Amino acid sequence: MTVQLLEPPSAIADRPPDDSDGRPARPGLVARIVTVLVTGIPFVALVLAVTGVWGSGLGLRDALLAVSLYFLTGFGITLGYHRLLTHRAFVARRPLKIALVALGSMGFEGGPIEWVANHRRHHAYTDREGDPHSPHVGGASARGVIAGLWHAHAGWLFTASPTSSRRFARDLWRDRDVVVLNRLFPVWCVVSLGVPFGLGWALGGSAAAAISALLWAGLIRVCVLHHTTWSINSICHVFGRRPFATSDRSGNVRVLSLLSMGESWHNGHHAFPRSARHGLLHGQWDMAGRLIRVFEQVGWATDVQWPTAQAIAKRRRA
Repeated sequence: MTVQLLEPPSAIADRPPDDSDGRPARPGLVARIVTVLVTGIPFVALVLAVTGVWGSGLGLRDALLAVSLYFLTGFGITLGYHRLLTHRAFVARRPLKIALVALGSMGFEGGPIEWVANHRRHHAYTDREGDPHSPHVGGASARGVIAGLWHAHAGWLFTASPTSSRRFARDLWRDRDVVVLNRLFPVWCVVSLGVPFGLGWALGGSAAAAISALLWAGLIRVCVLHHTTWSINSICHVFGRRPFATSDRSGNVRVLSLLSMGESWHNGHHAFPRSARHGLLHGQWDMAGRLIRVFEQVGWATDVQWPTAQAIAKRRRA
């Protein structure tokens, strides 16, 4: 299916951006403590491994487990959370939808409904008041740019006002599958760490092998995925090429395209939010977009949103 004009569903702002259903202007203490633990423990694990405090290096078994789980959970974020639920870039058959959202939940980035609400709010107010993680909040000085990058990358997790999921993700509350998966988010987090631990034990035959797999394919894998996702919010809204006319500062950053599975073609995404592929121009490799094409060809995905060549050319000339 091709489309001429693509706009993000349920993301058009019709009320002031400070609407949060009467909740506090920033996350509560418990929420901030949980955020510190979820984001801090994987980062500490990475530091311990890189600095050599962890006694053994990265072995082939742990590397293969880490890479496999990274891309599985990463596709859960970009395909399940982002392109499927947030922007309705395609319609997935029920087993595929459940699998993608479950894998996204294993990325430790919050439940699907909260994630979608925040991202739709970002599109409704991109790089202006109301955007939960715009880097353009600290001024034009060097200190302001650094502060803005930190805010967009991770600082917003601790300071941004809560987003109303009833406003920005009302459709997901009517999807029973998504509601159940959202409720089971803590369980998927346990599974996310339990799988590498169990596979490490089964393949390595010892508790030491299980703990090593948990470190590399569990905690460090989560840390890398976190910072890749957050880099789209920070780096891709300050740096990169902007071949498409948009009203924001989104940019295409090639160096992140493989690790982000195509998400870093961010200017293309903001020009065509519902597009199933973000790499819209020649040479822009988009693994997630290619995978959606495969799903479409085998009948697992329908109503796929592919922008026409004419629409792409017109937006470039604008």
